[in-house]
Amino acid sequence: MKQWVFILLVLWPVFNSYAQMEKSERYIRGWNKLQEIDGEAGEQVVNSLESISPELARFIIEYSFGDVYSLPSLDNKTKEVAAVSSLIGQGAIPQLKVHLNGALNSGCSINEVKEIILQMSVYTGFPRSINAMNAFKEVLHDRAEKGITDEIGETVTMEDNRDRYTVGANYLSLLSKGQEQVLKDNYGELSPELVQFTIEYGYGDIFSRDNLEMKYRQVATIAALATLGNAQPQLRFHIEGALQIGLGKEEIKEVLLLMTVYAGFPAAINGMNVWKEVMM
Repeated sequence: MKQWVFILLVLWPVFNSYAQMEKSERYIRGWNKLQEIDGEAGEQVVNSLESISPELARFIIEYSFGDVYSLPSLDNKTKEVAAVSSLIGQGAIPQLKVHLNGALNSGCSINEVKEIILQMSVYTGFPRSINAMNAFKEVLHDRAEKGITDEIGETVTMEDNRDRYTVGANYLSLLSKGQEQVLKDNYGELSPELVQFTIEYGYGDIFSRDNLEMKYRQVATIAALATLGNAQPQLRFHIEGALQIGLGKEEIKEVLLLMTVYAGFPAAINGMNVWKEVMM
C-alpha cells in the first residue's frame, strides 16, 4: 500500500500535466477568466452540469469565457454590467446571482449594482427589478457570511425640490438634442402622459442619478434592449447616444457580442444589424 502511495505521489505531477494538456487553449483561457470574474459561484454552475451535460459545461468555459469574455475592448466590470442587465431582462435569477457576484468581484460597488437594477425598471419593468433587488440582497448576505466586505460606493446627490421634467429633458439632450421634440411630435397628442413620464421618470428620476457613470448606464441599456429583441428603434437611439457620450464603436460591438452568451445569437444578430445601420 505504501509503495502505491509513493508511486502516486511521484507520478501525480505527470498525470496532472497530461490532464492539462488534454484541455484546449480556449478551455484554459476560459477557465482562468471564469475564476477571475465569477470565482466560486461560477465554478458551482460548471460543476453542477458535469453529471448531466459535461458538453454544456465545456462550452460555457470555452465559448462564453474563452472566446467572448476574452475579447479586449471592454474591461471585466463593463462586461458584468452588460451581463447583469441582460439577465434581469430575462428574469434568470440563478444566473443573475452568479453575475451579481461577478459584478462585485470585478469592481462594481454595491450602490453601482443597485443603480443598474433601478435603471432596469425603465427597460424591463418593475417586477423584474424587484426580483433582481431581492436576489442582490441574498447575494450580499451570502458574501457577508463568507467574510467578504464589498465597497458601498458613492451615494446619490440630488435636490429634493428639483424640476423633474427639466432635469430629465437636460439629461435626454446629452444623448440626443432633439429627442424631447421627437417624443412630443410622436406622442404629444396621443398620450402626453407618456412623454411626461418618459422624461420625468426615465431621465429625471433615473438617468440623472449621479452615482453611476453614464457609460455604464448606456451599456446596461443597450444590453437590456438587445436582450428584449423587440425594441430596435430604442436600441438604435441608445447606440447613437452611447457614441454621443464617448463609448467607442468596438466597445458597443462587444456588448452585442456578449449577448450571444446571455440572450442568444438571434438577439445578438438583430442588435448587430442595428449597430451596422448606425455605423453606415
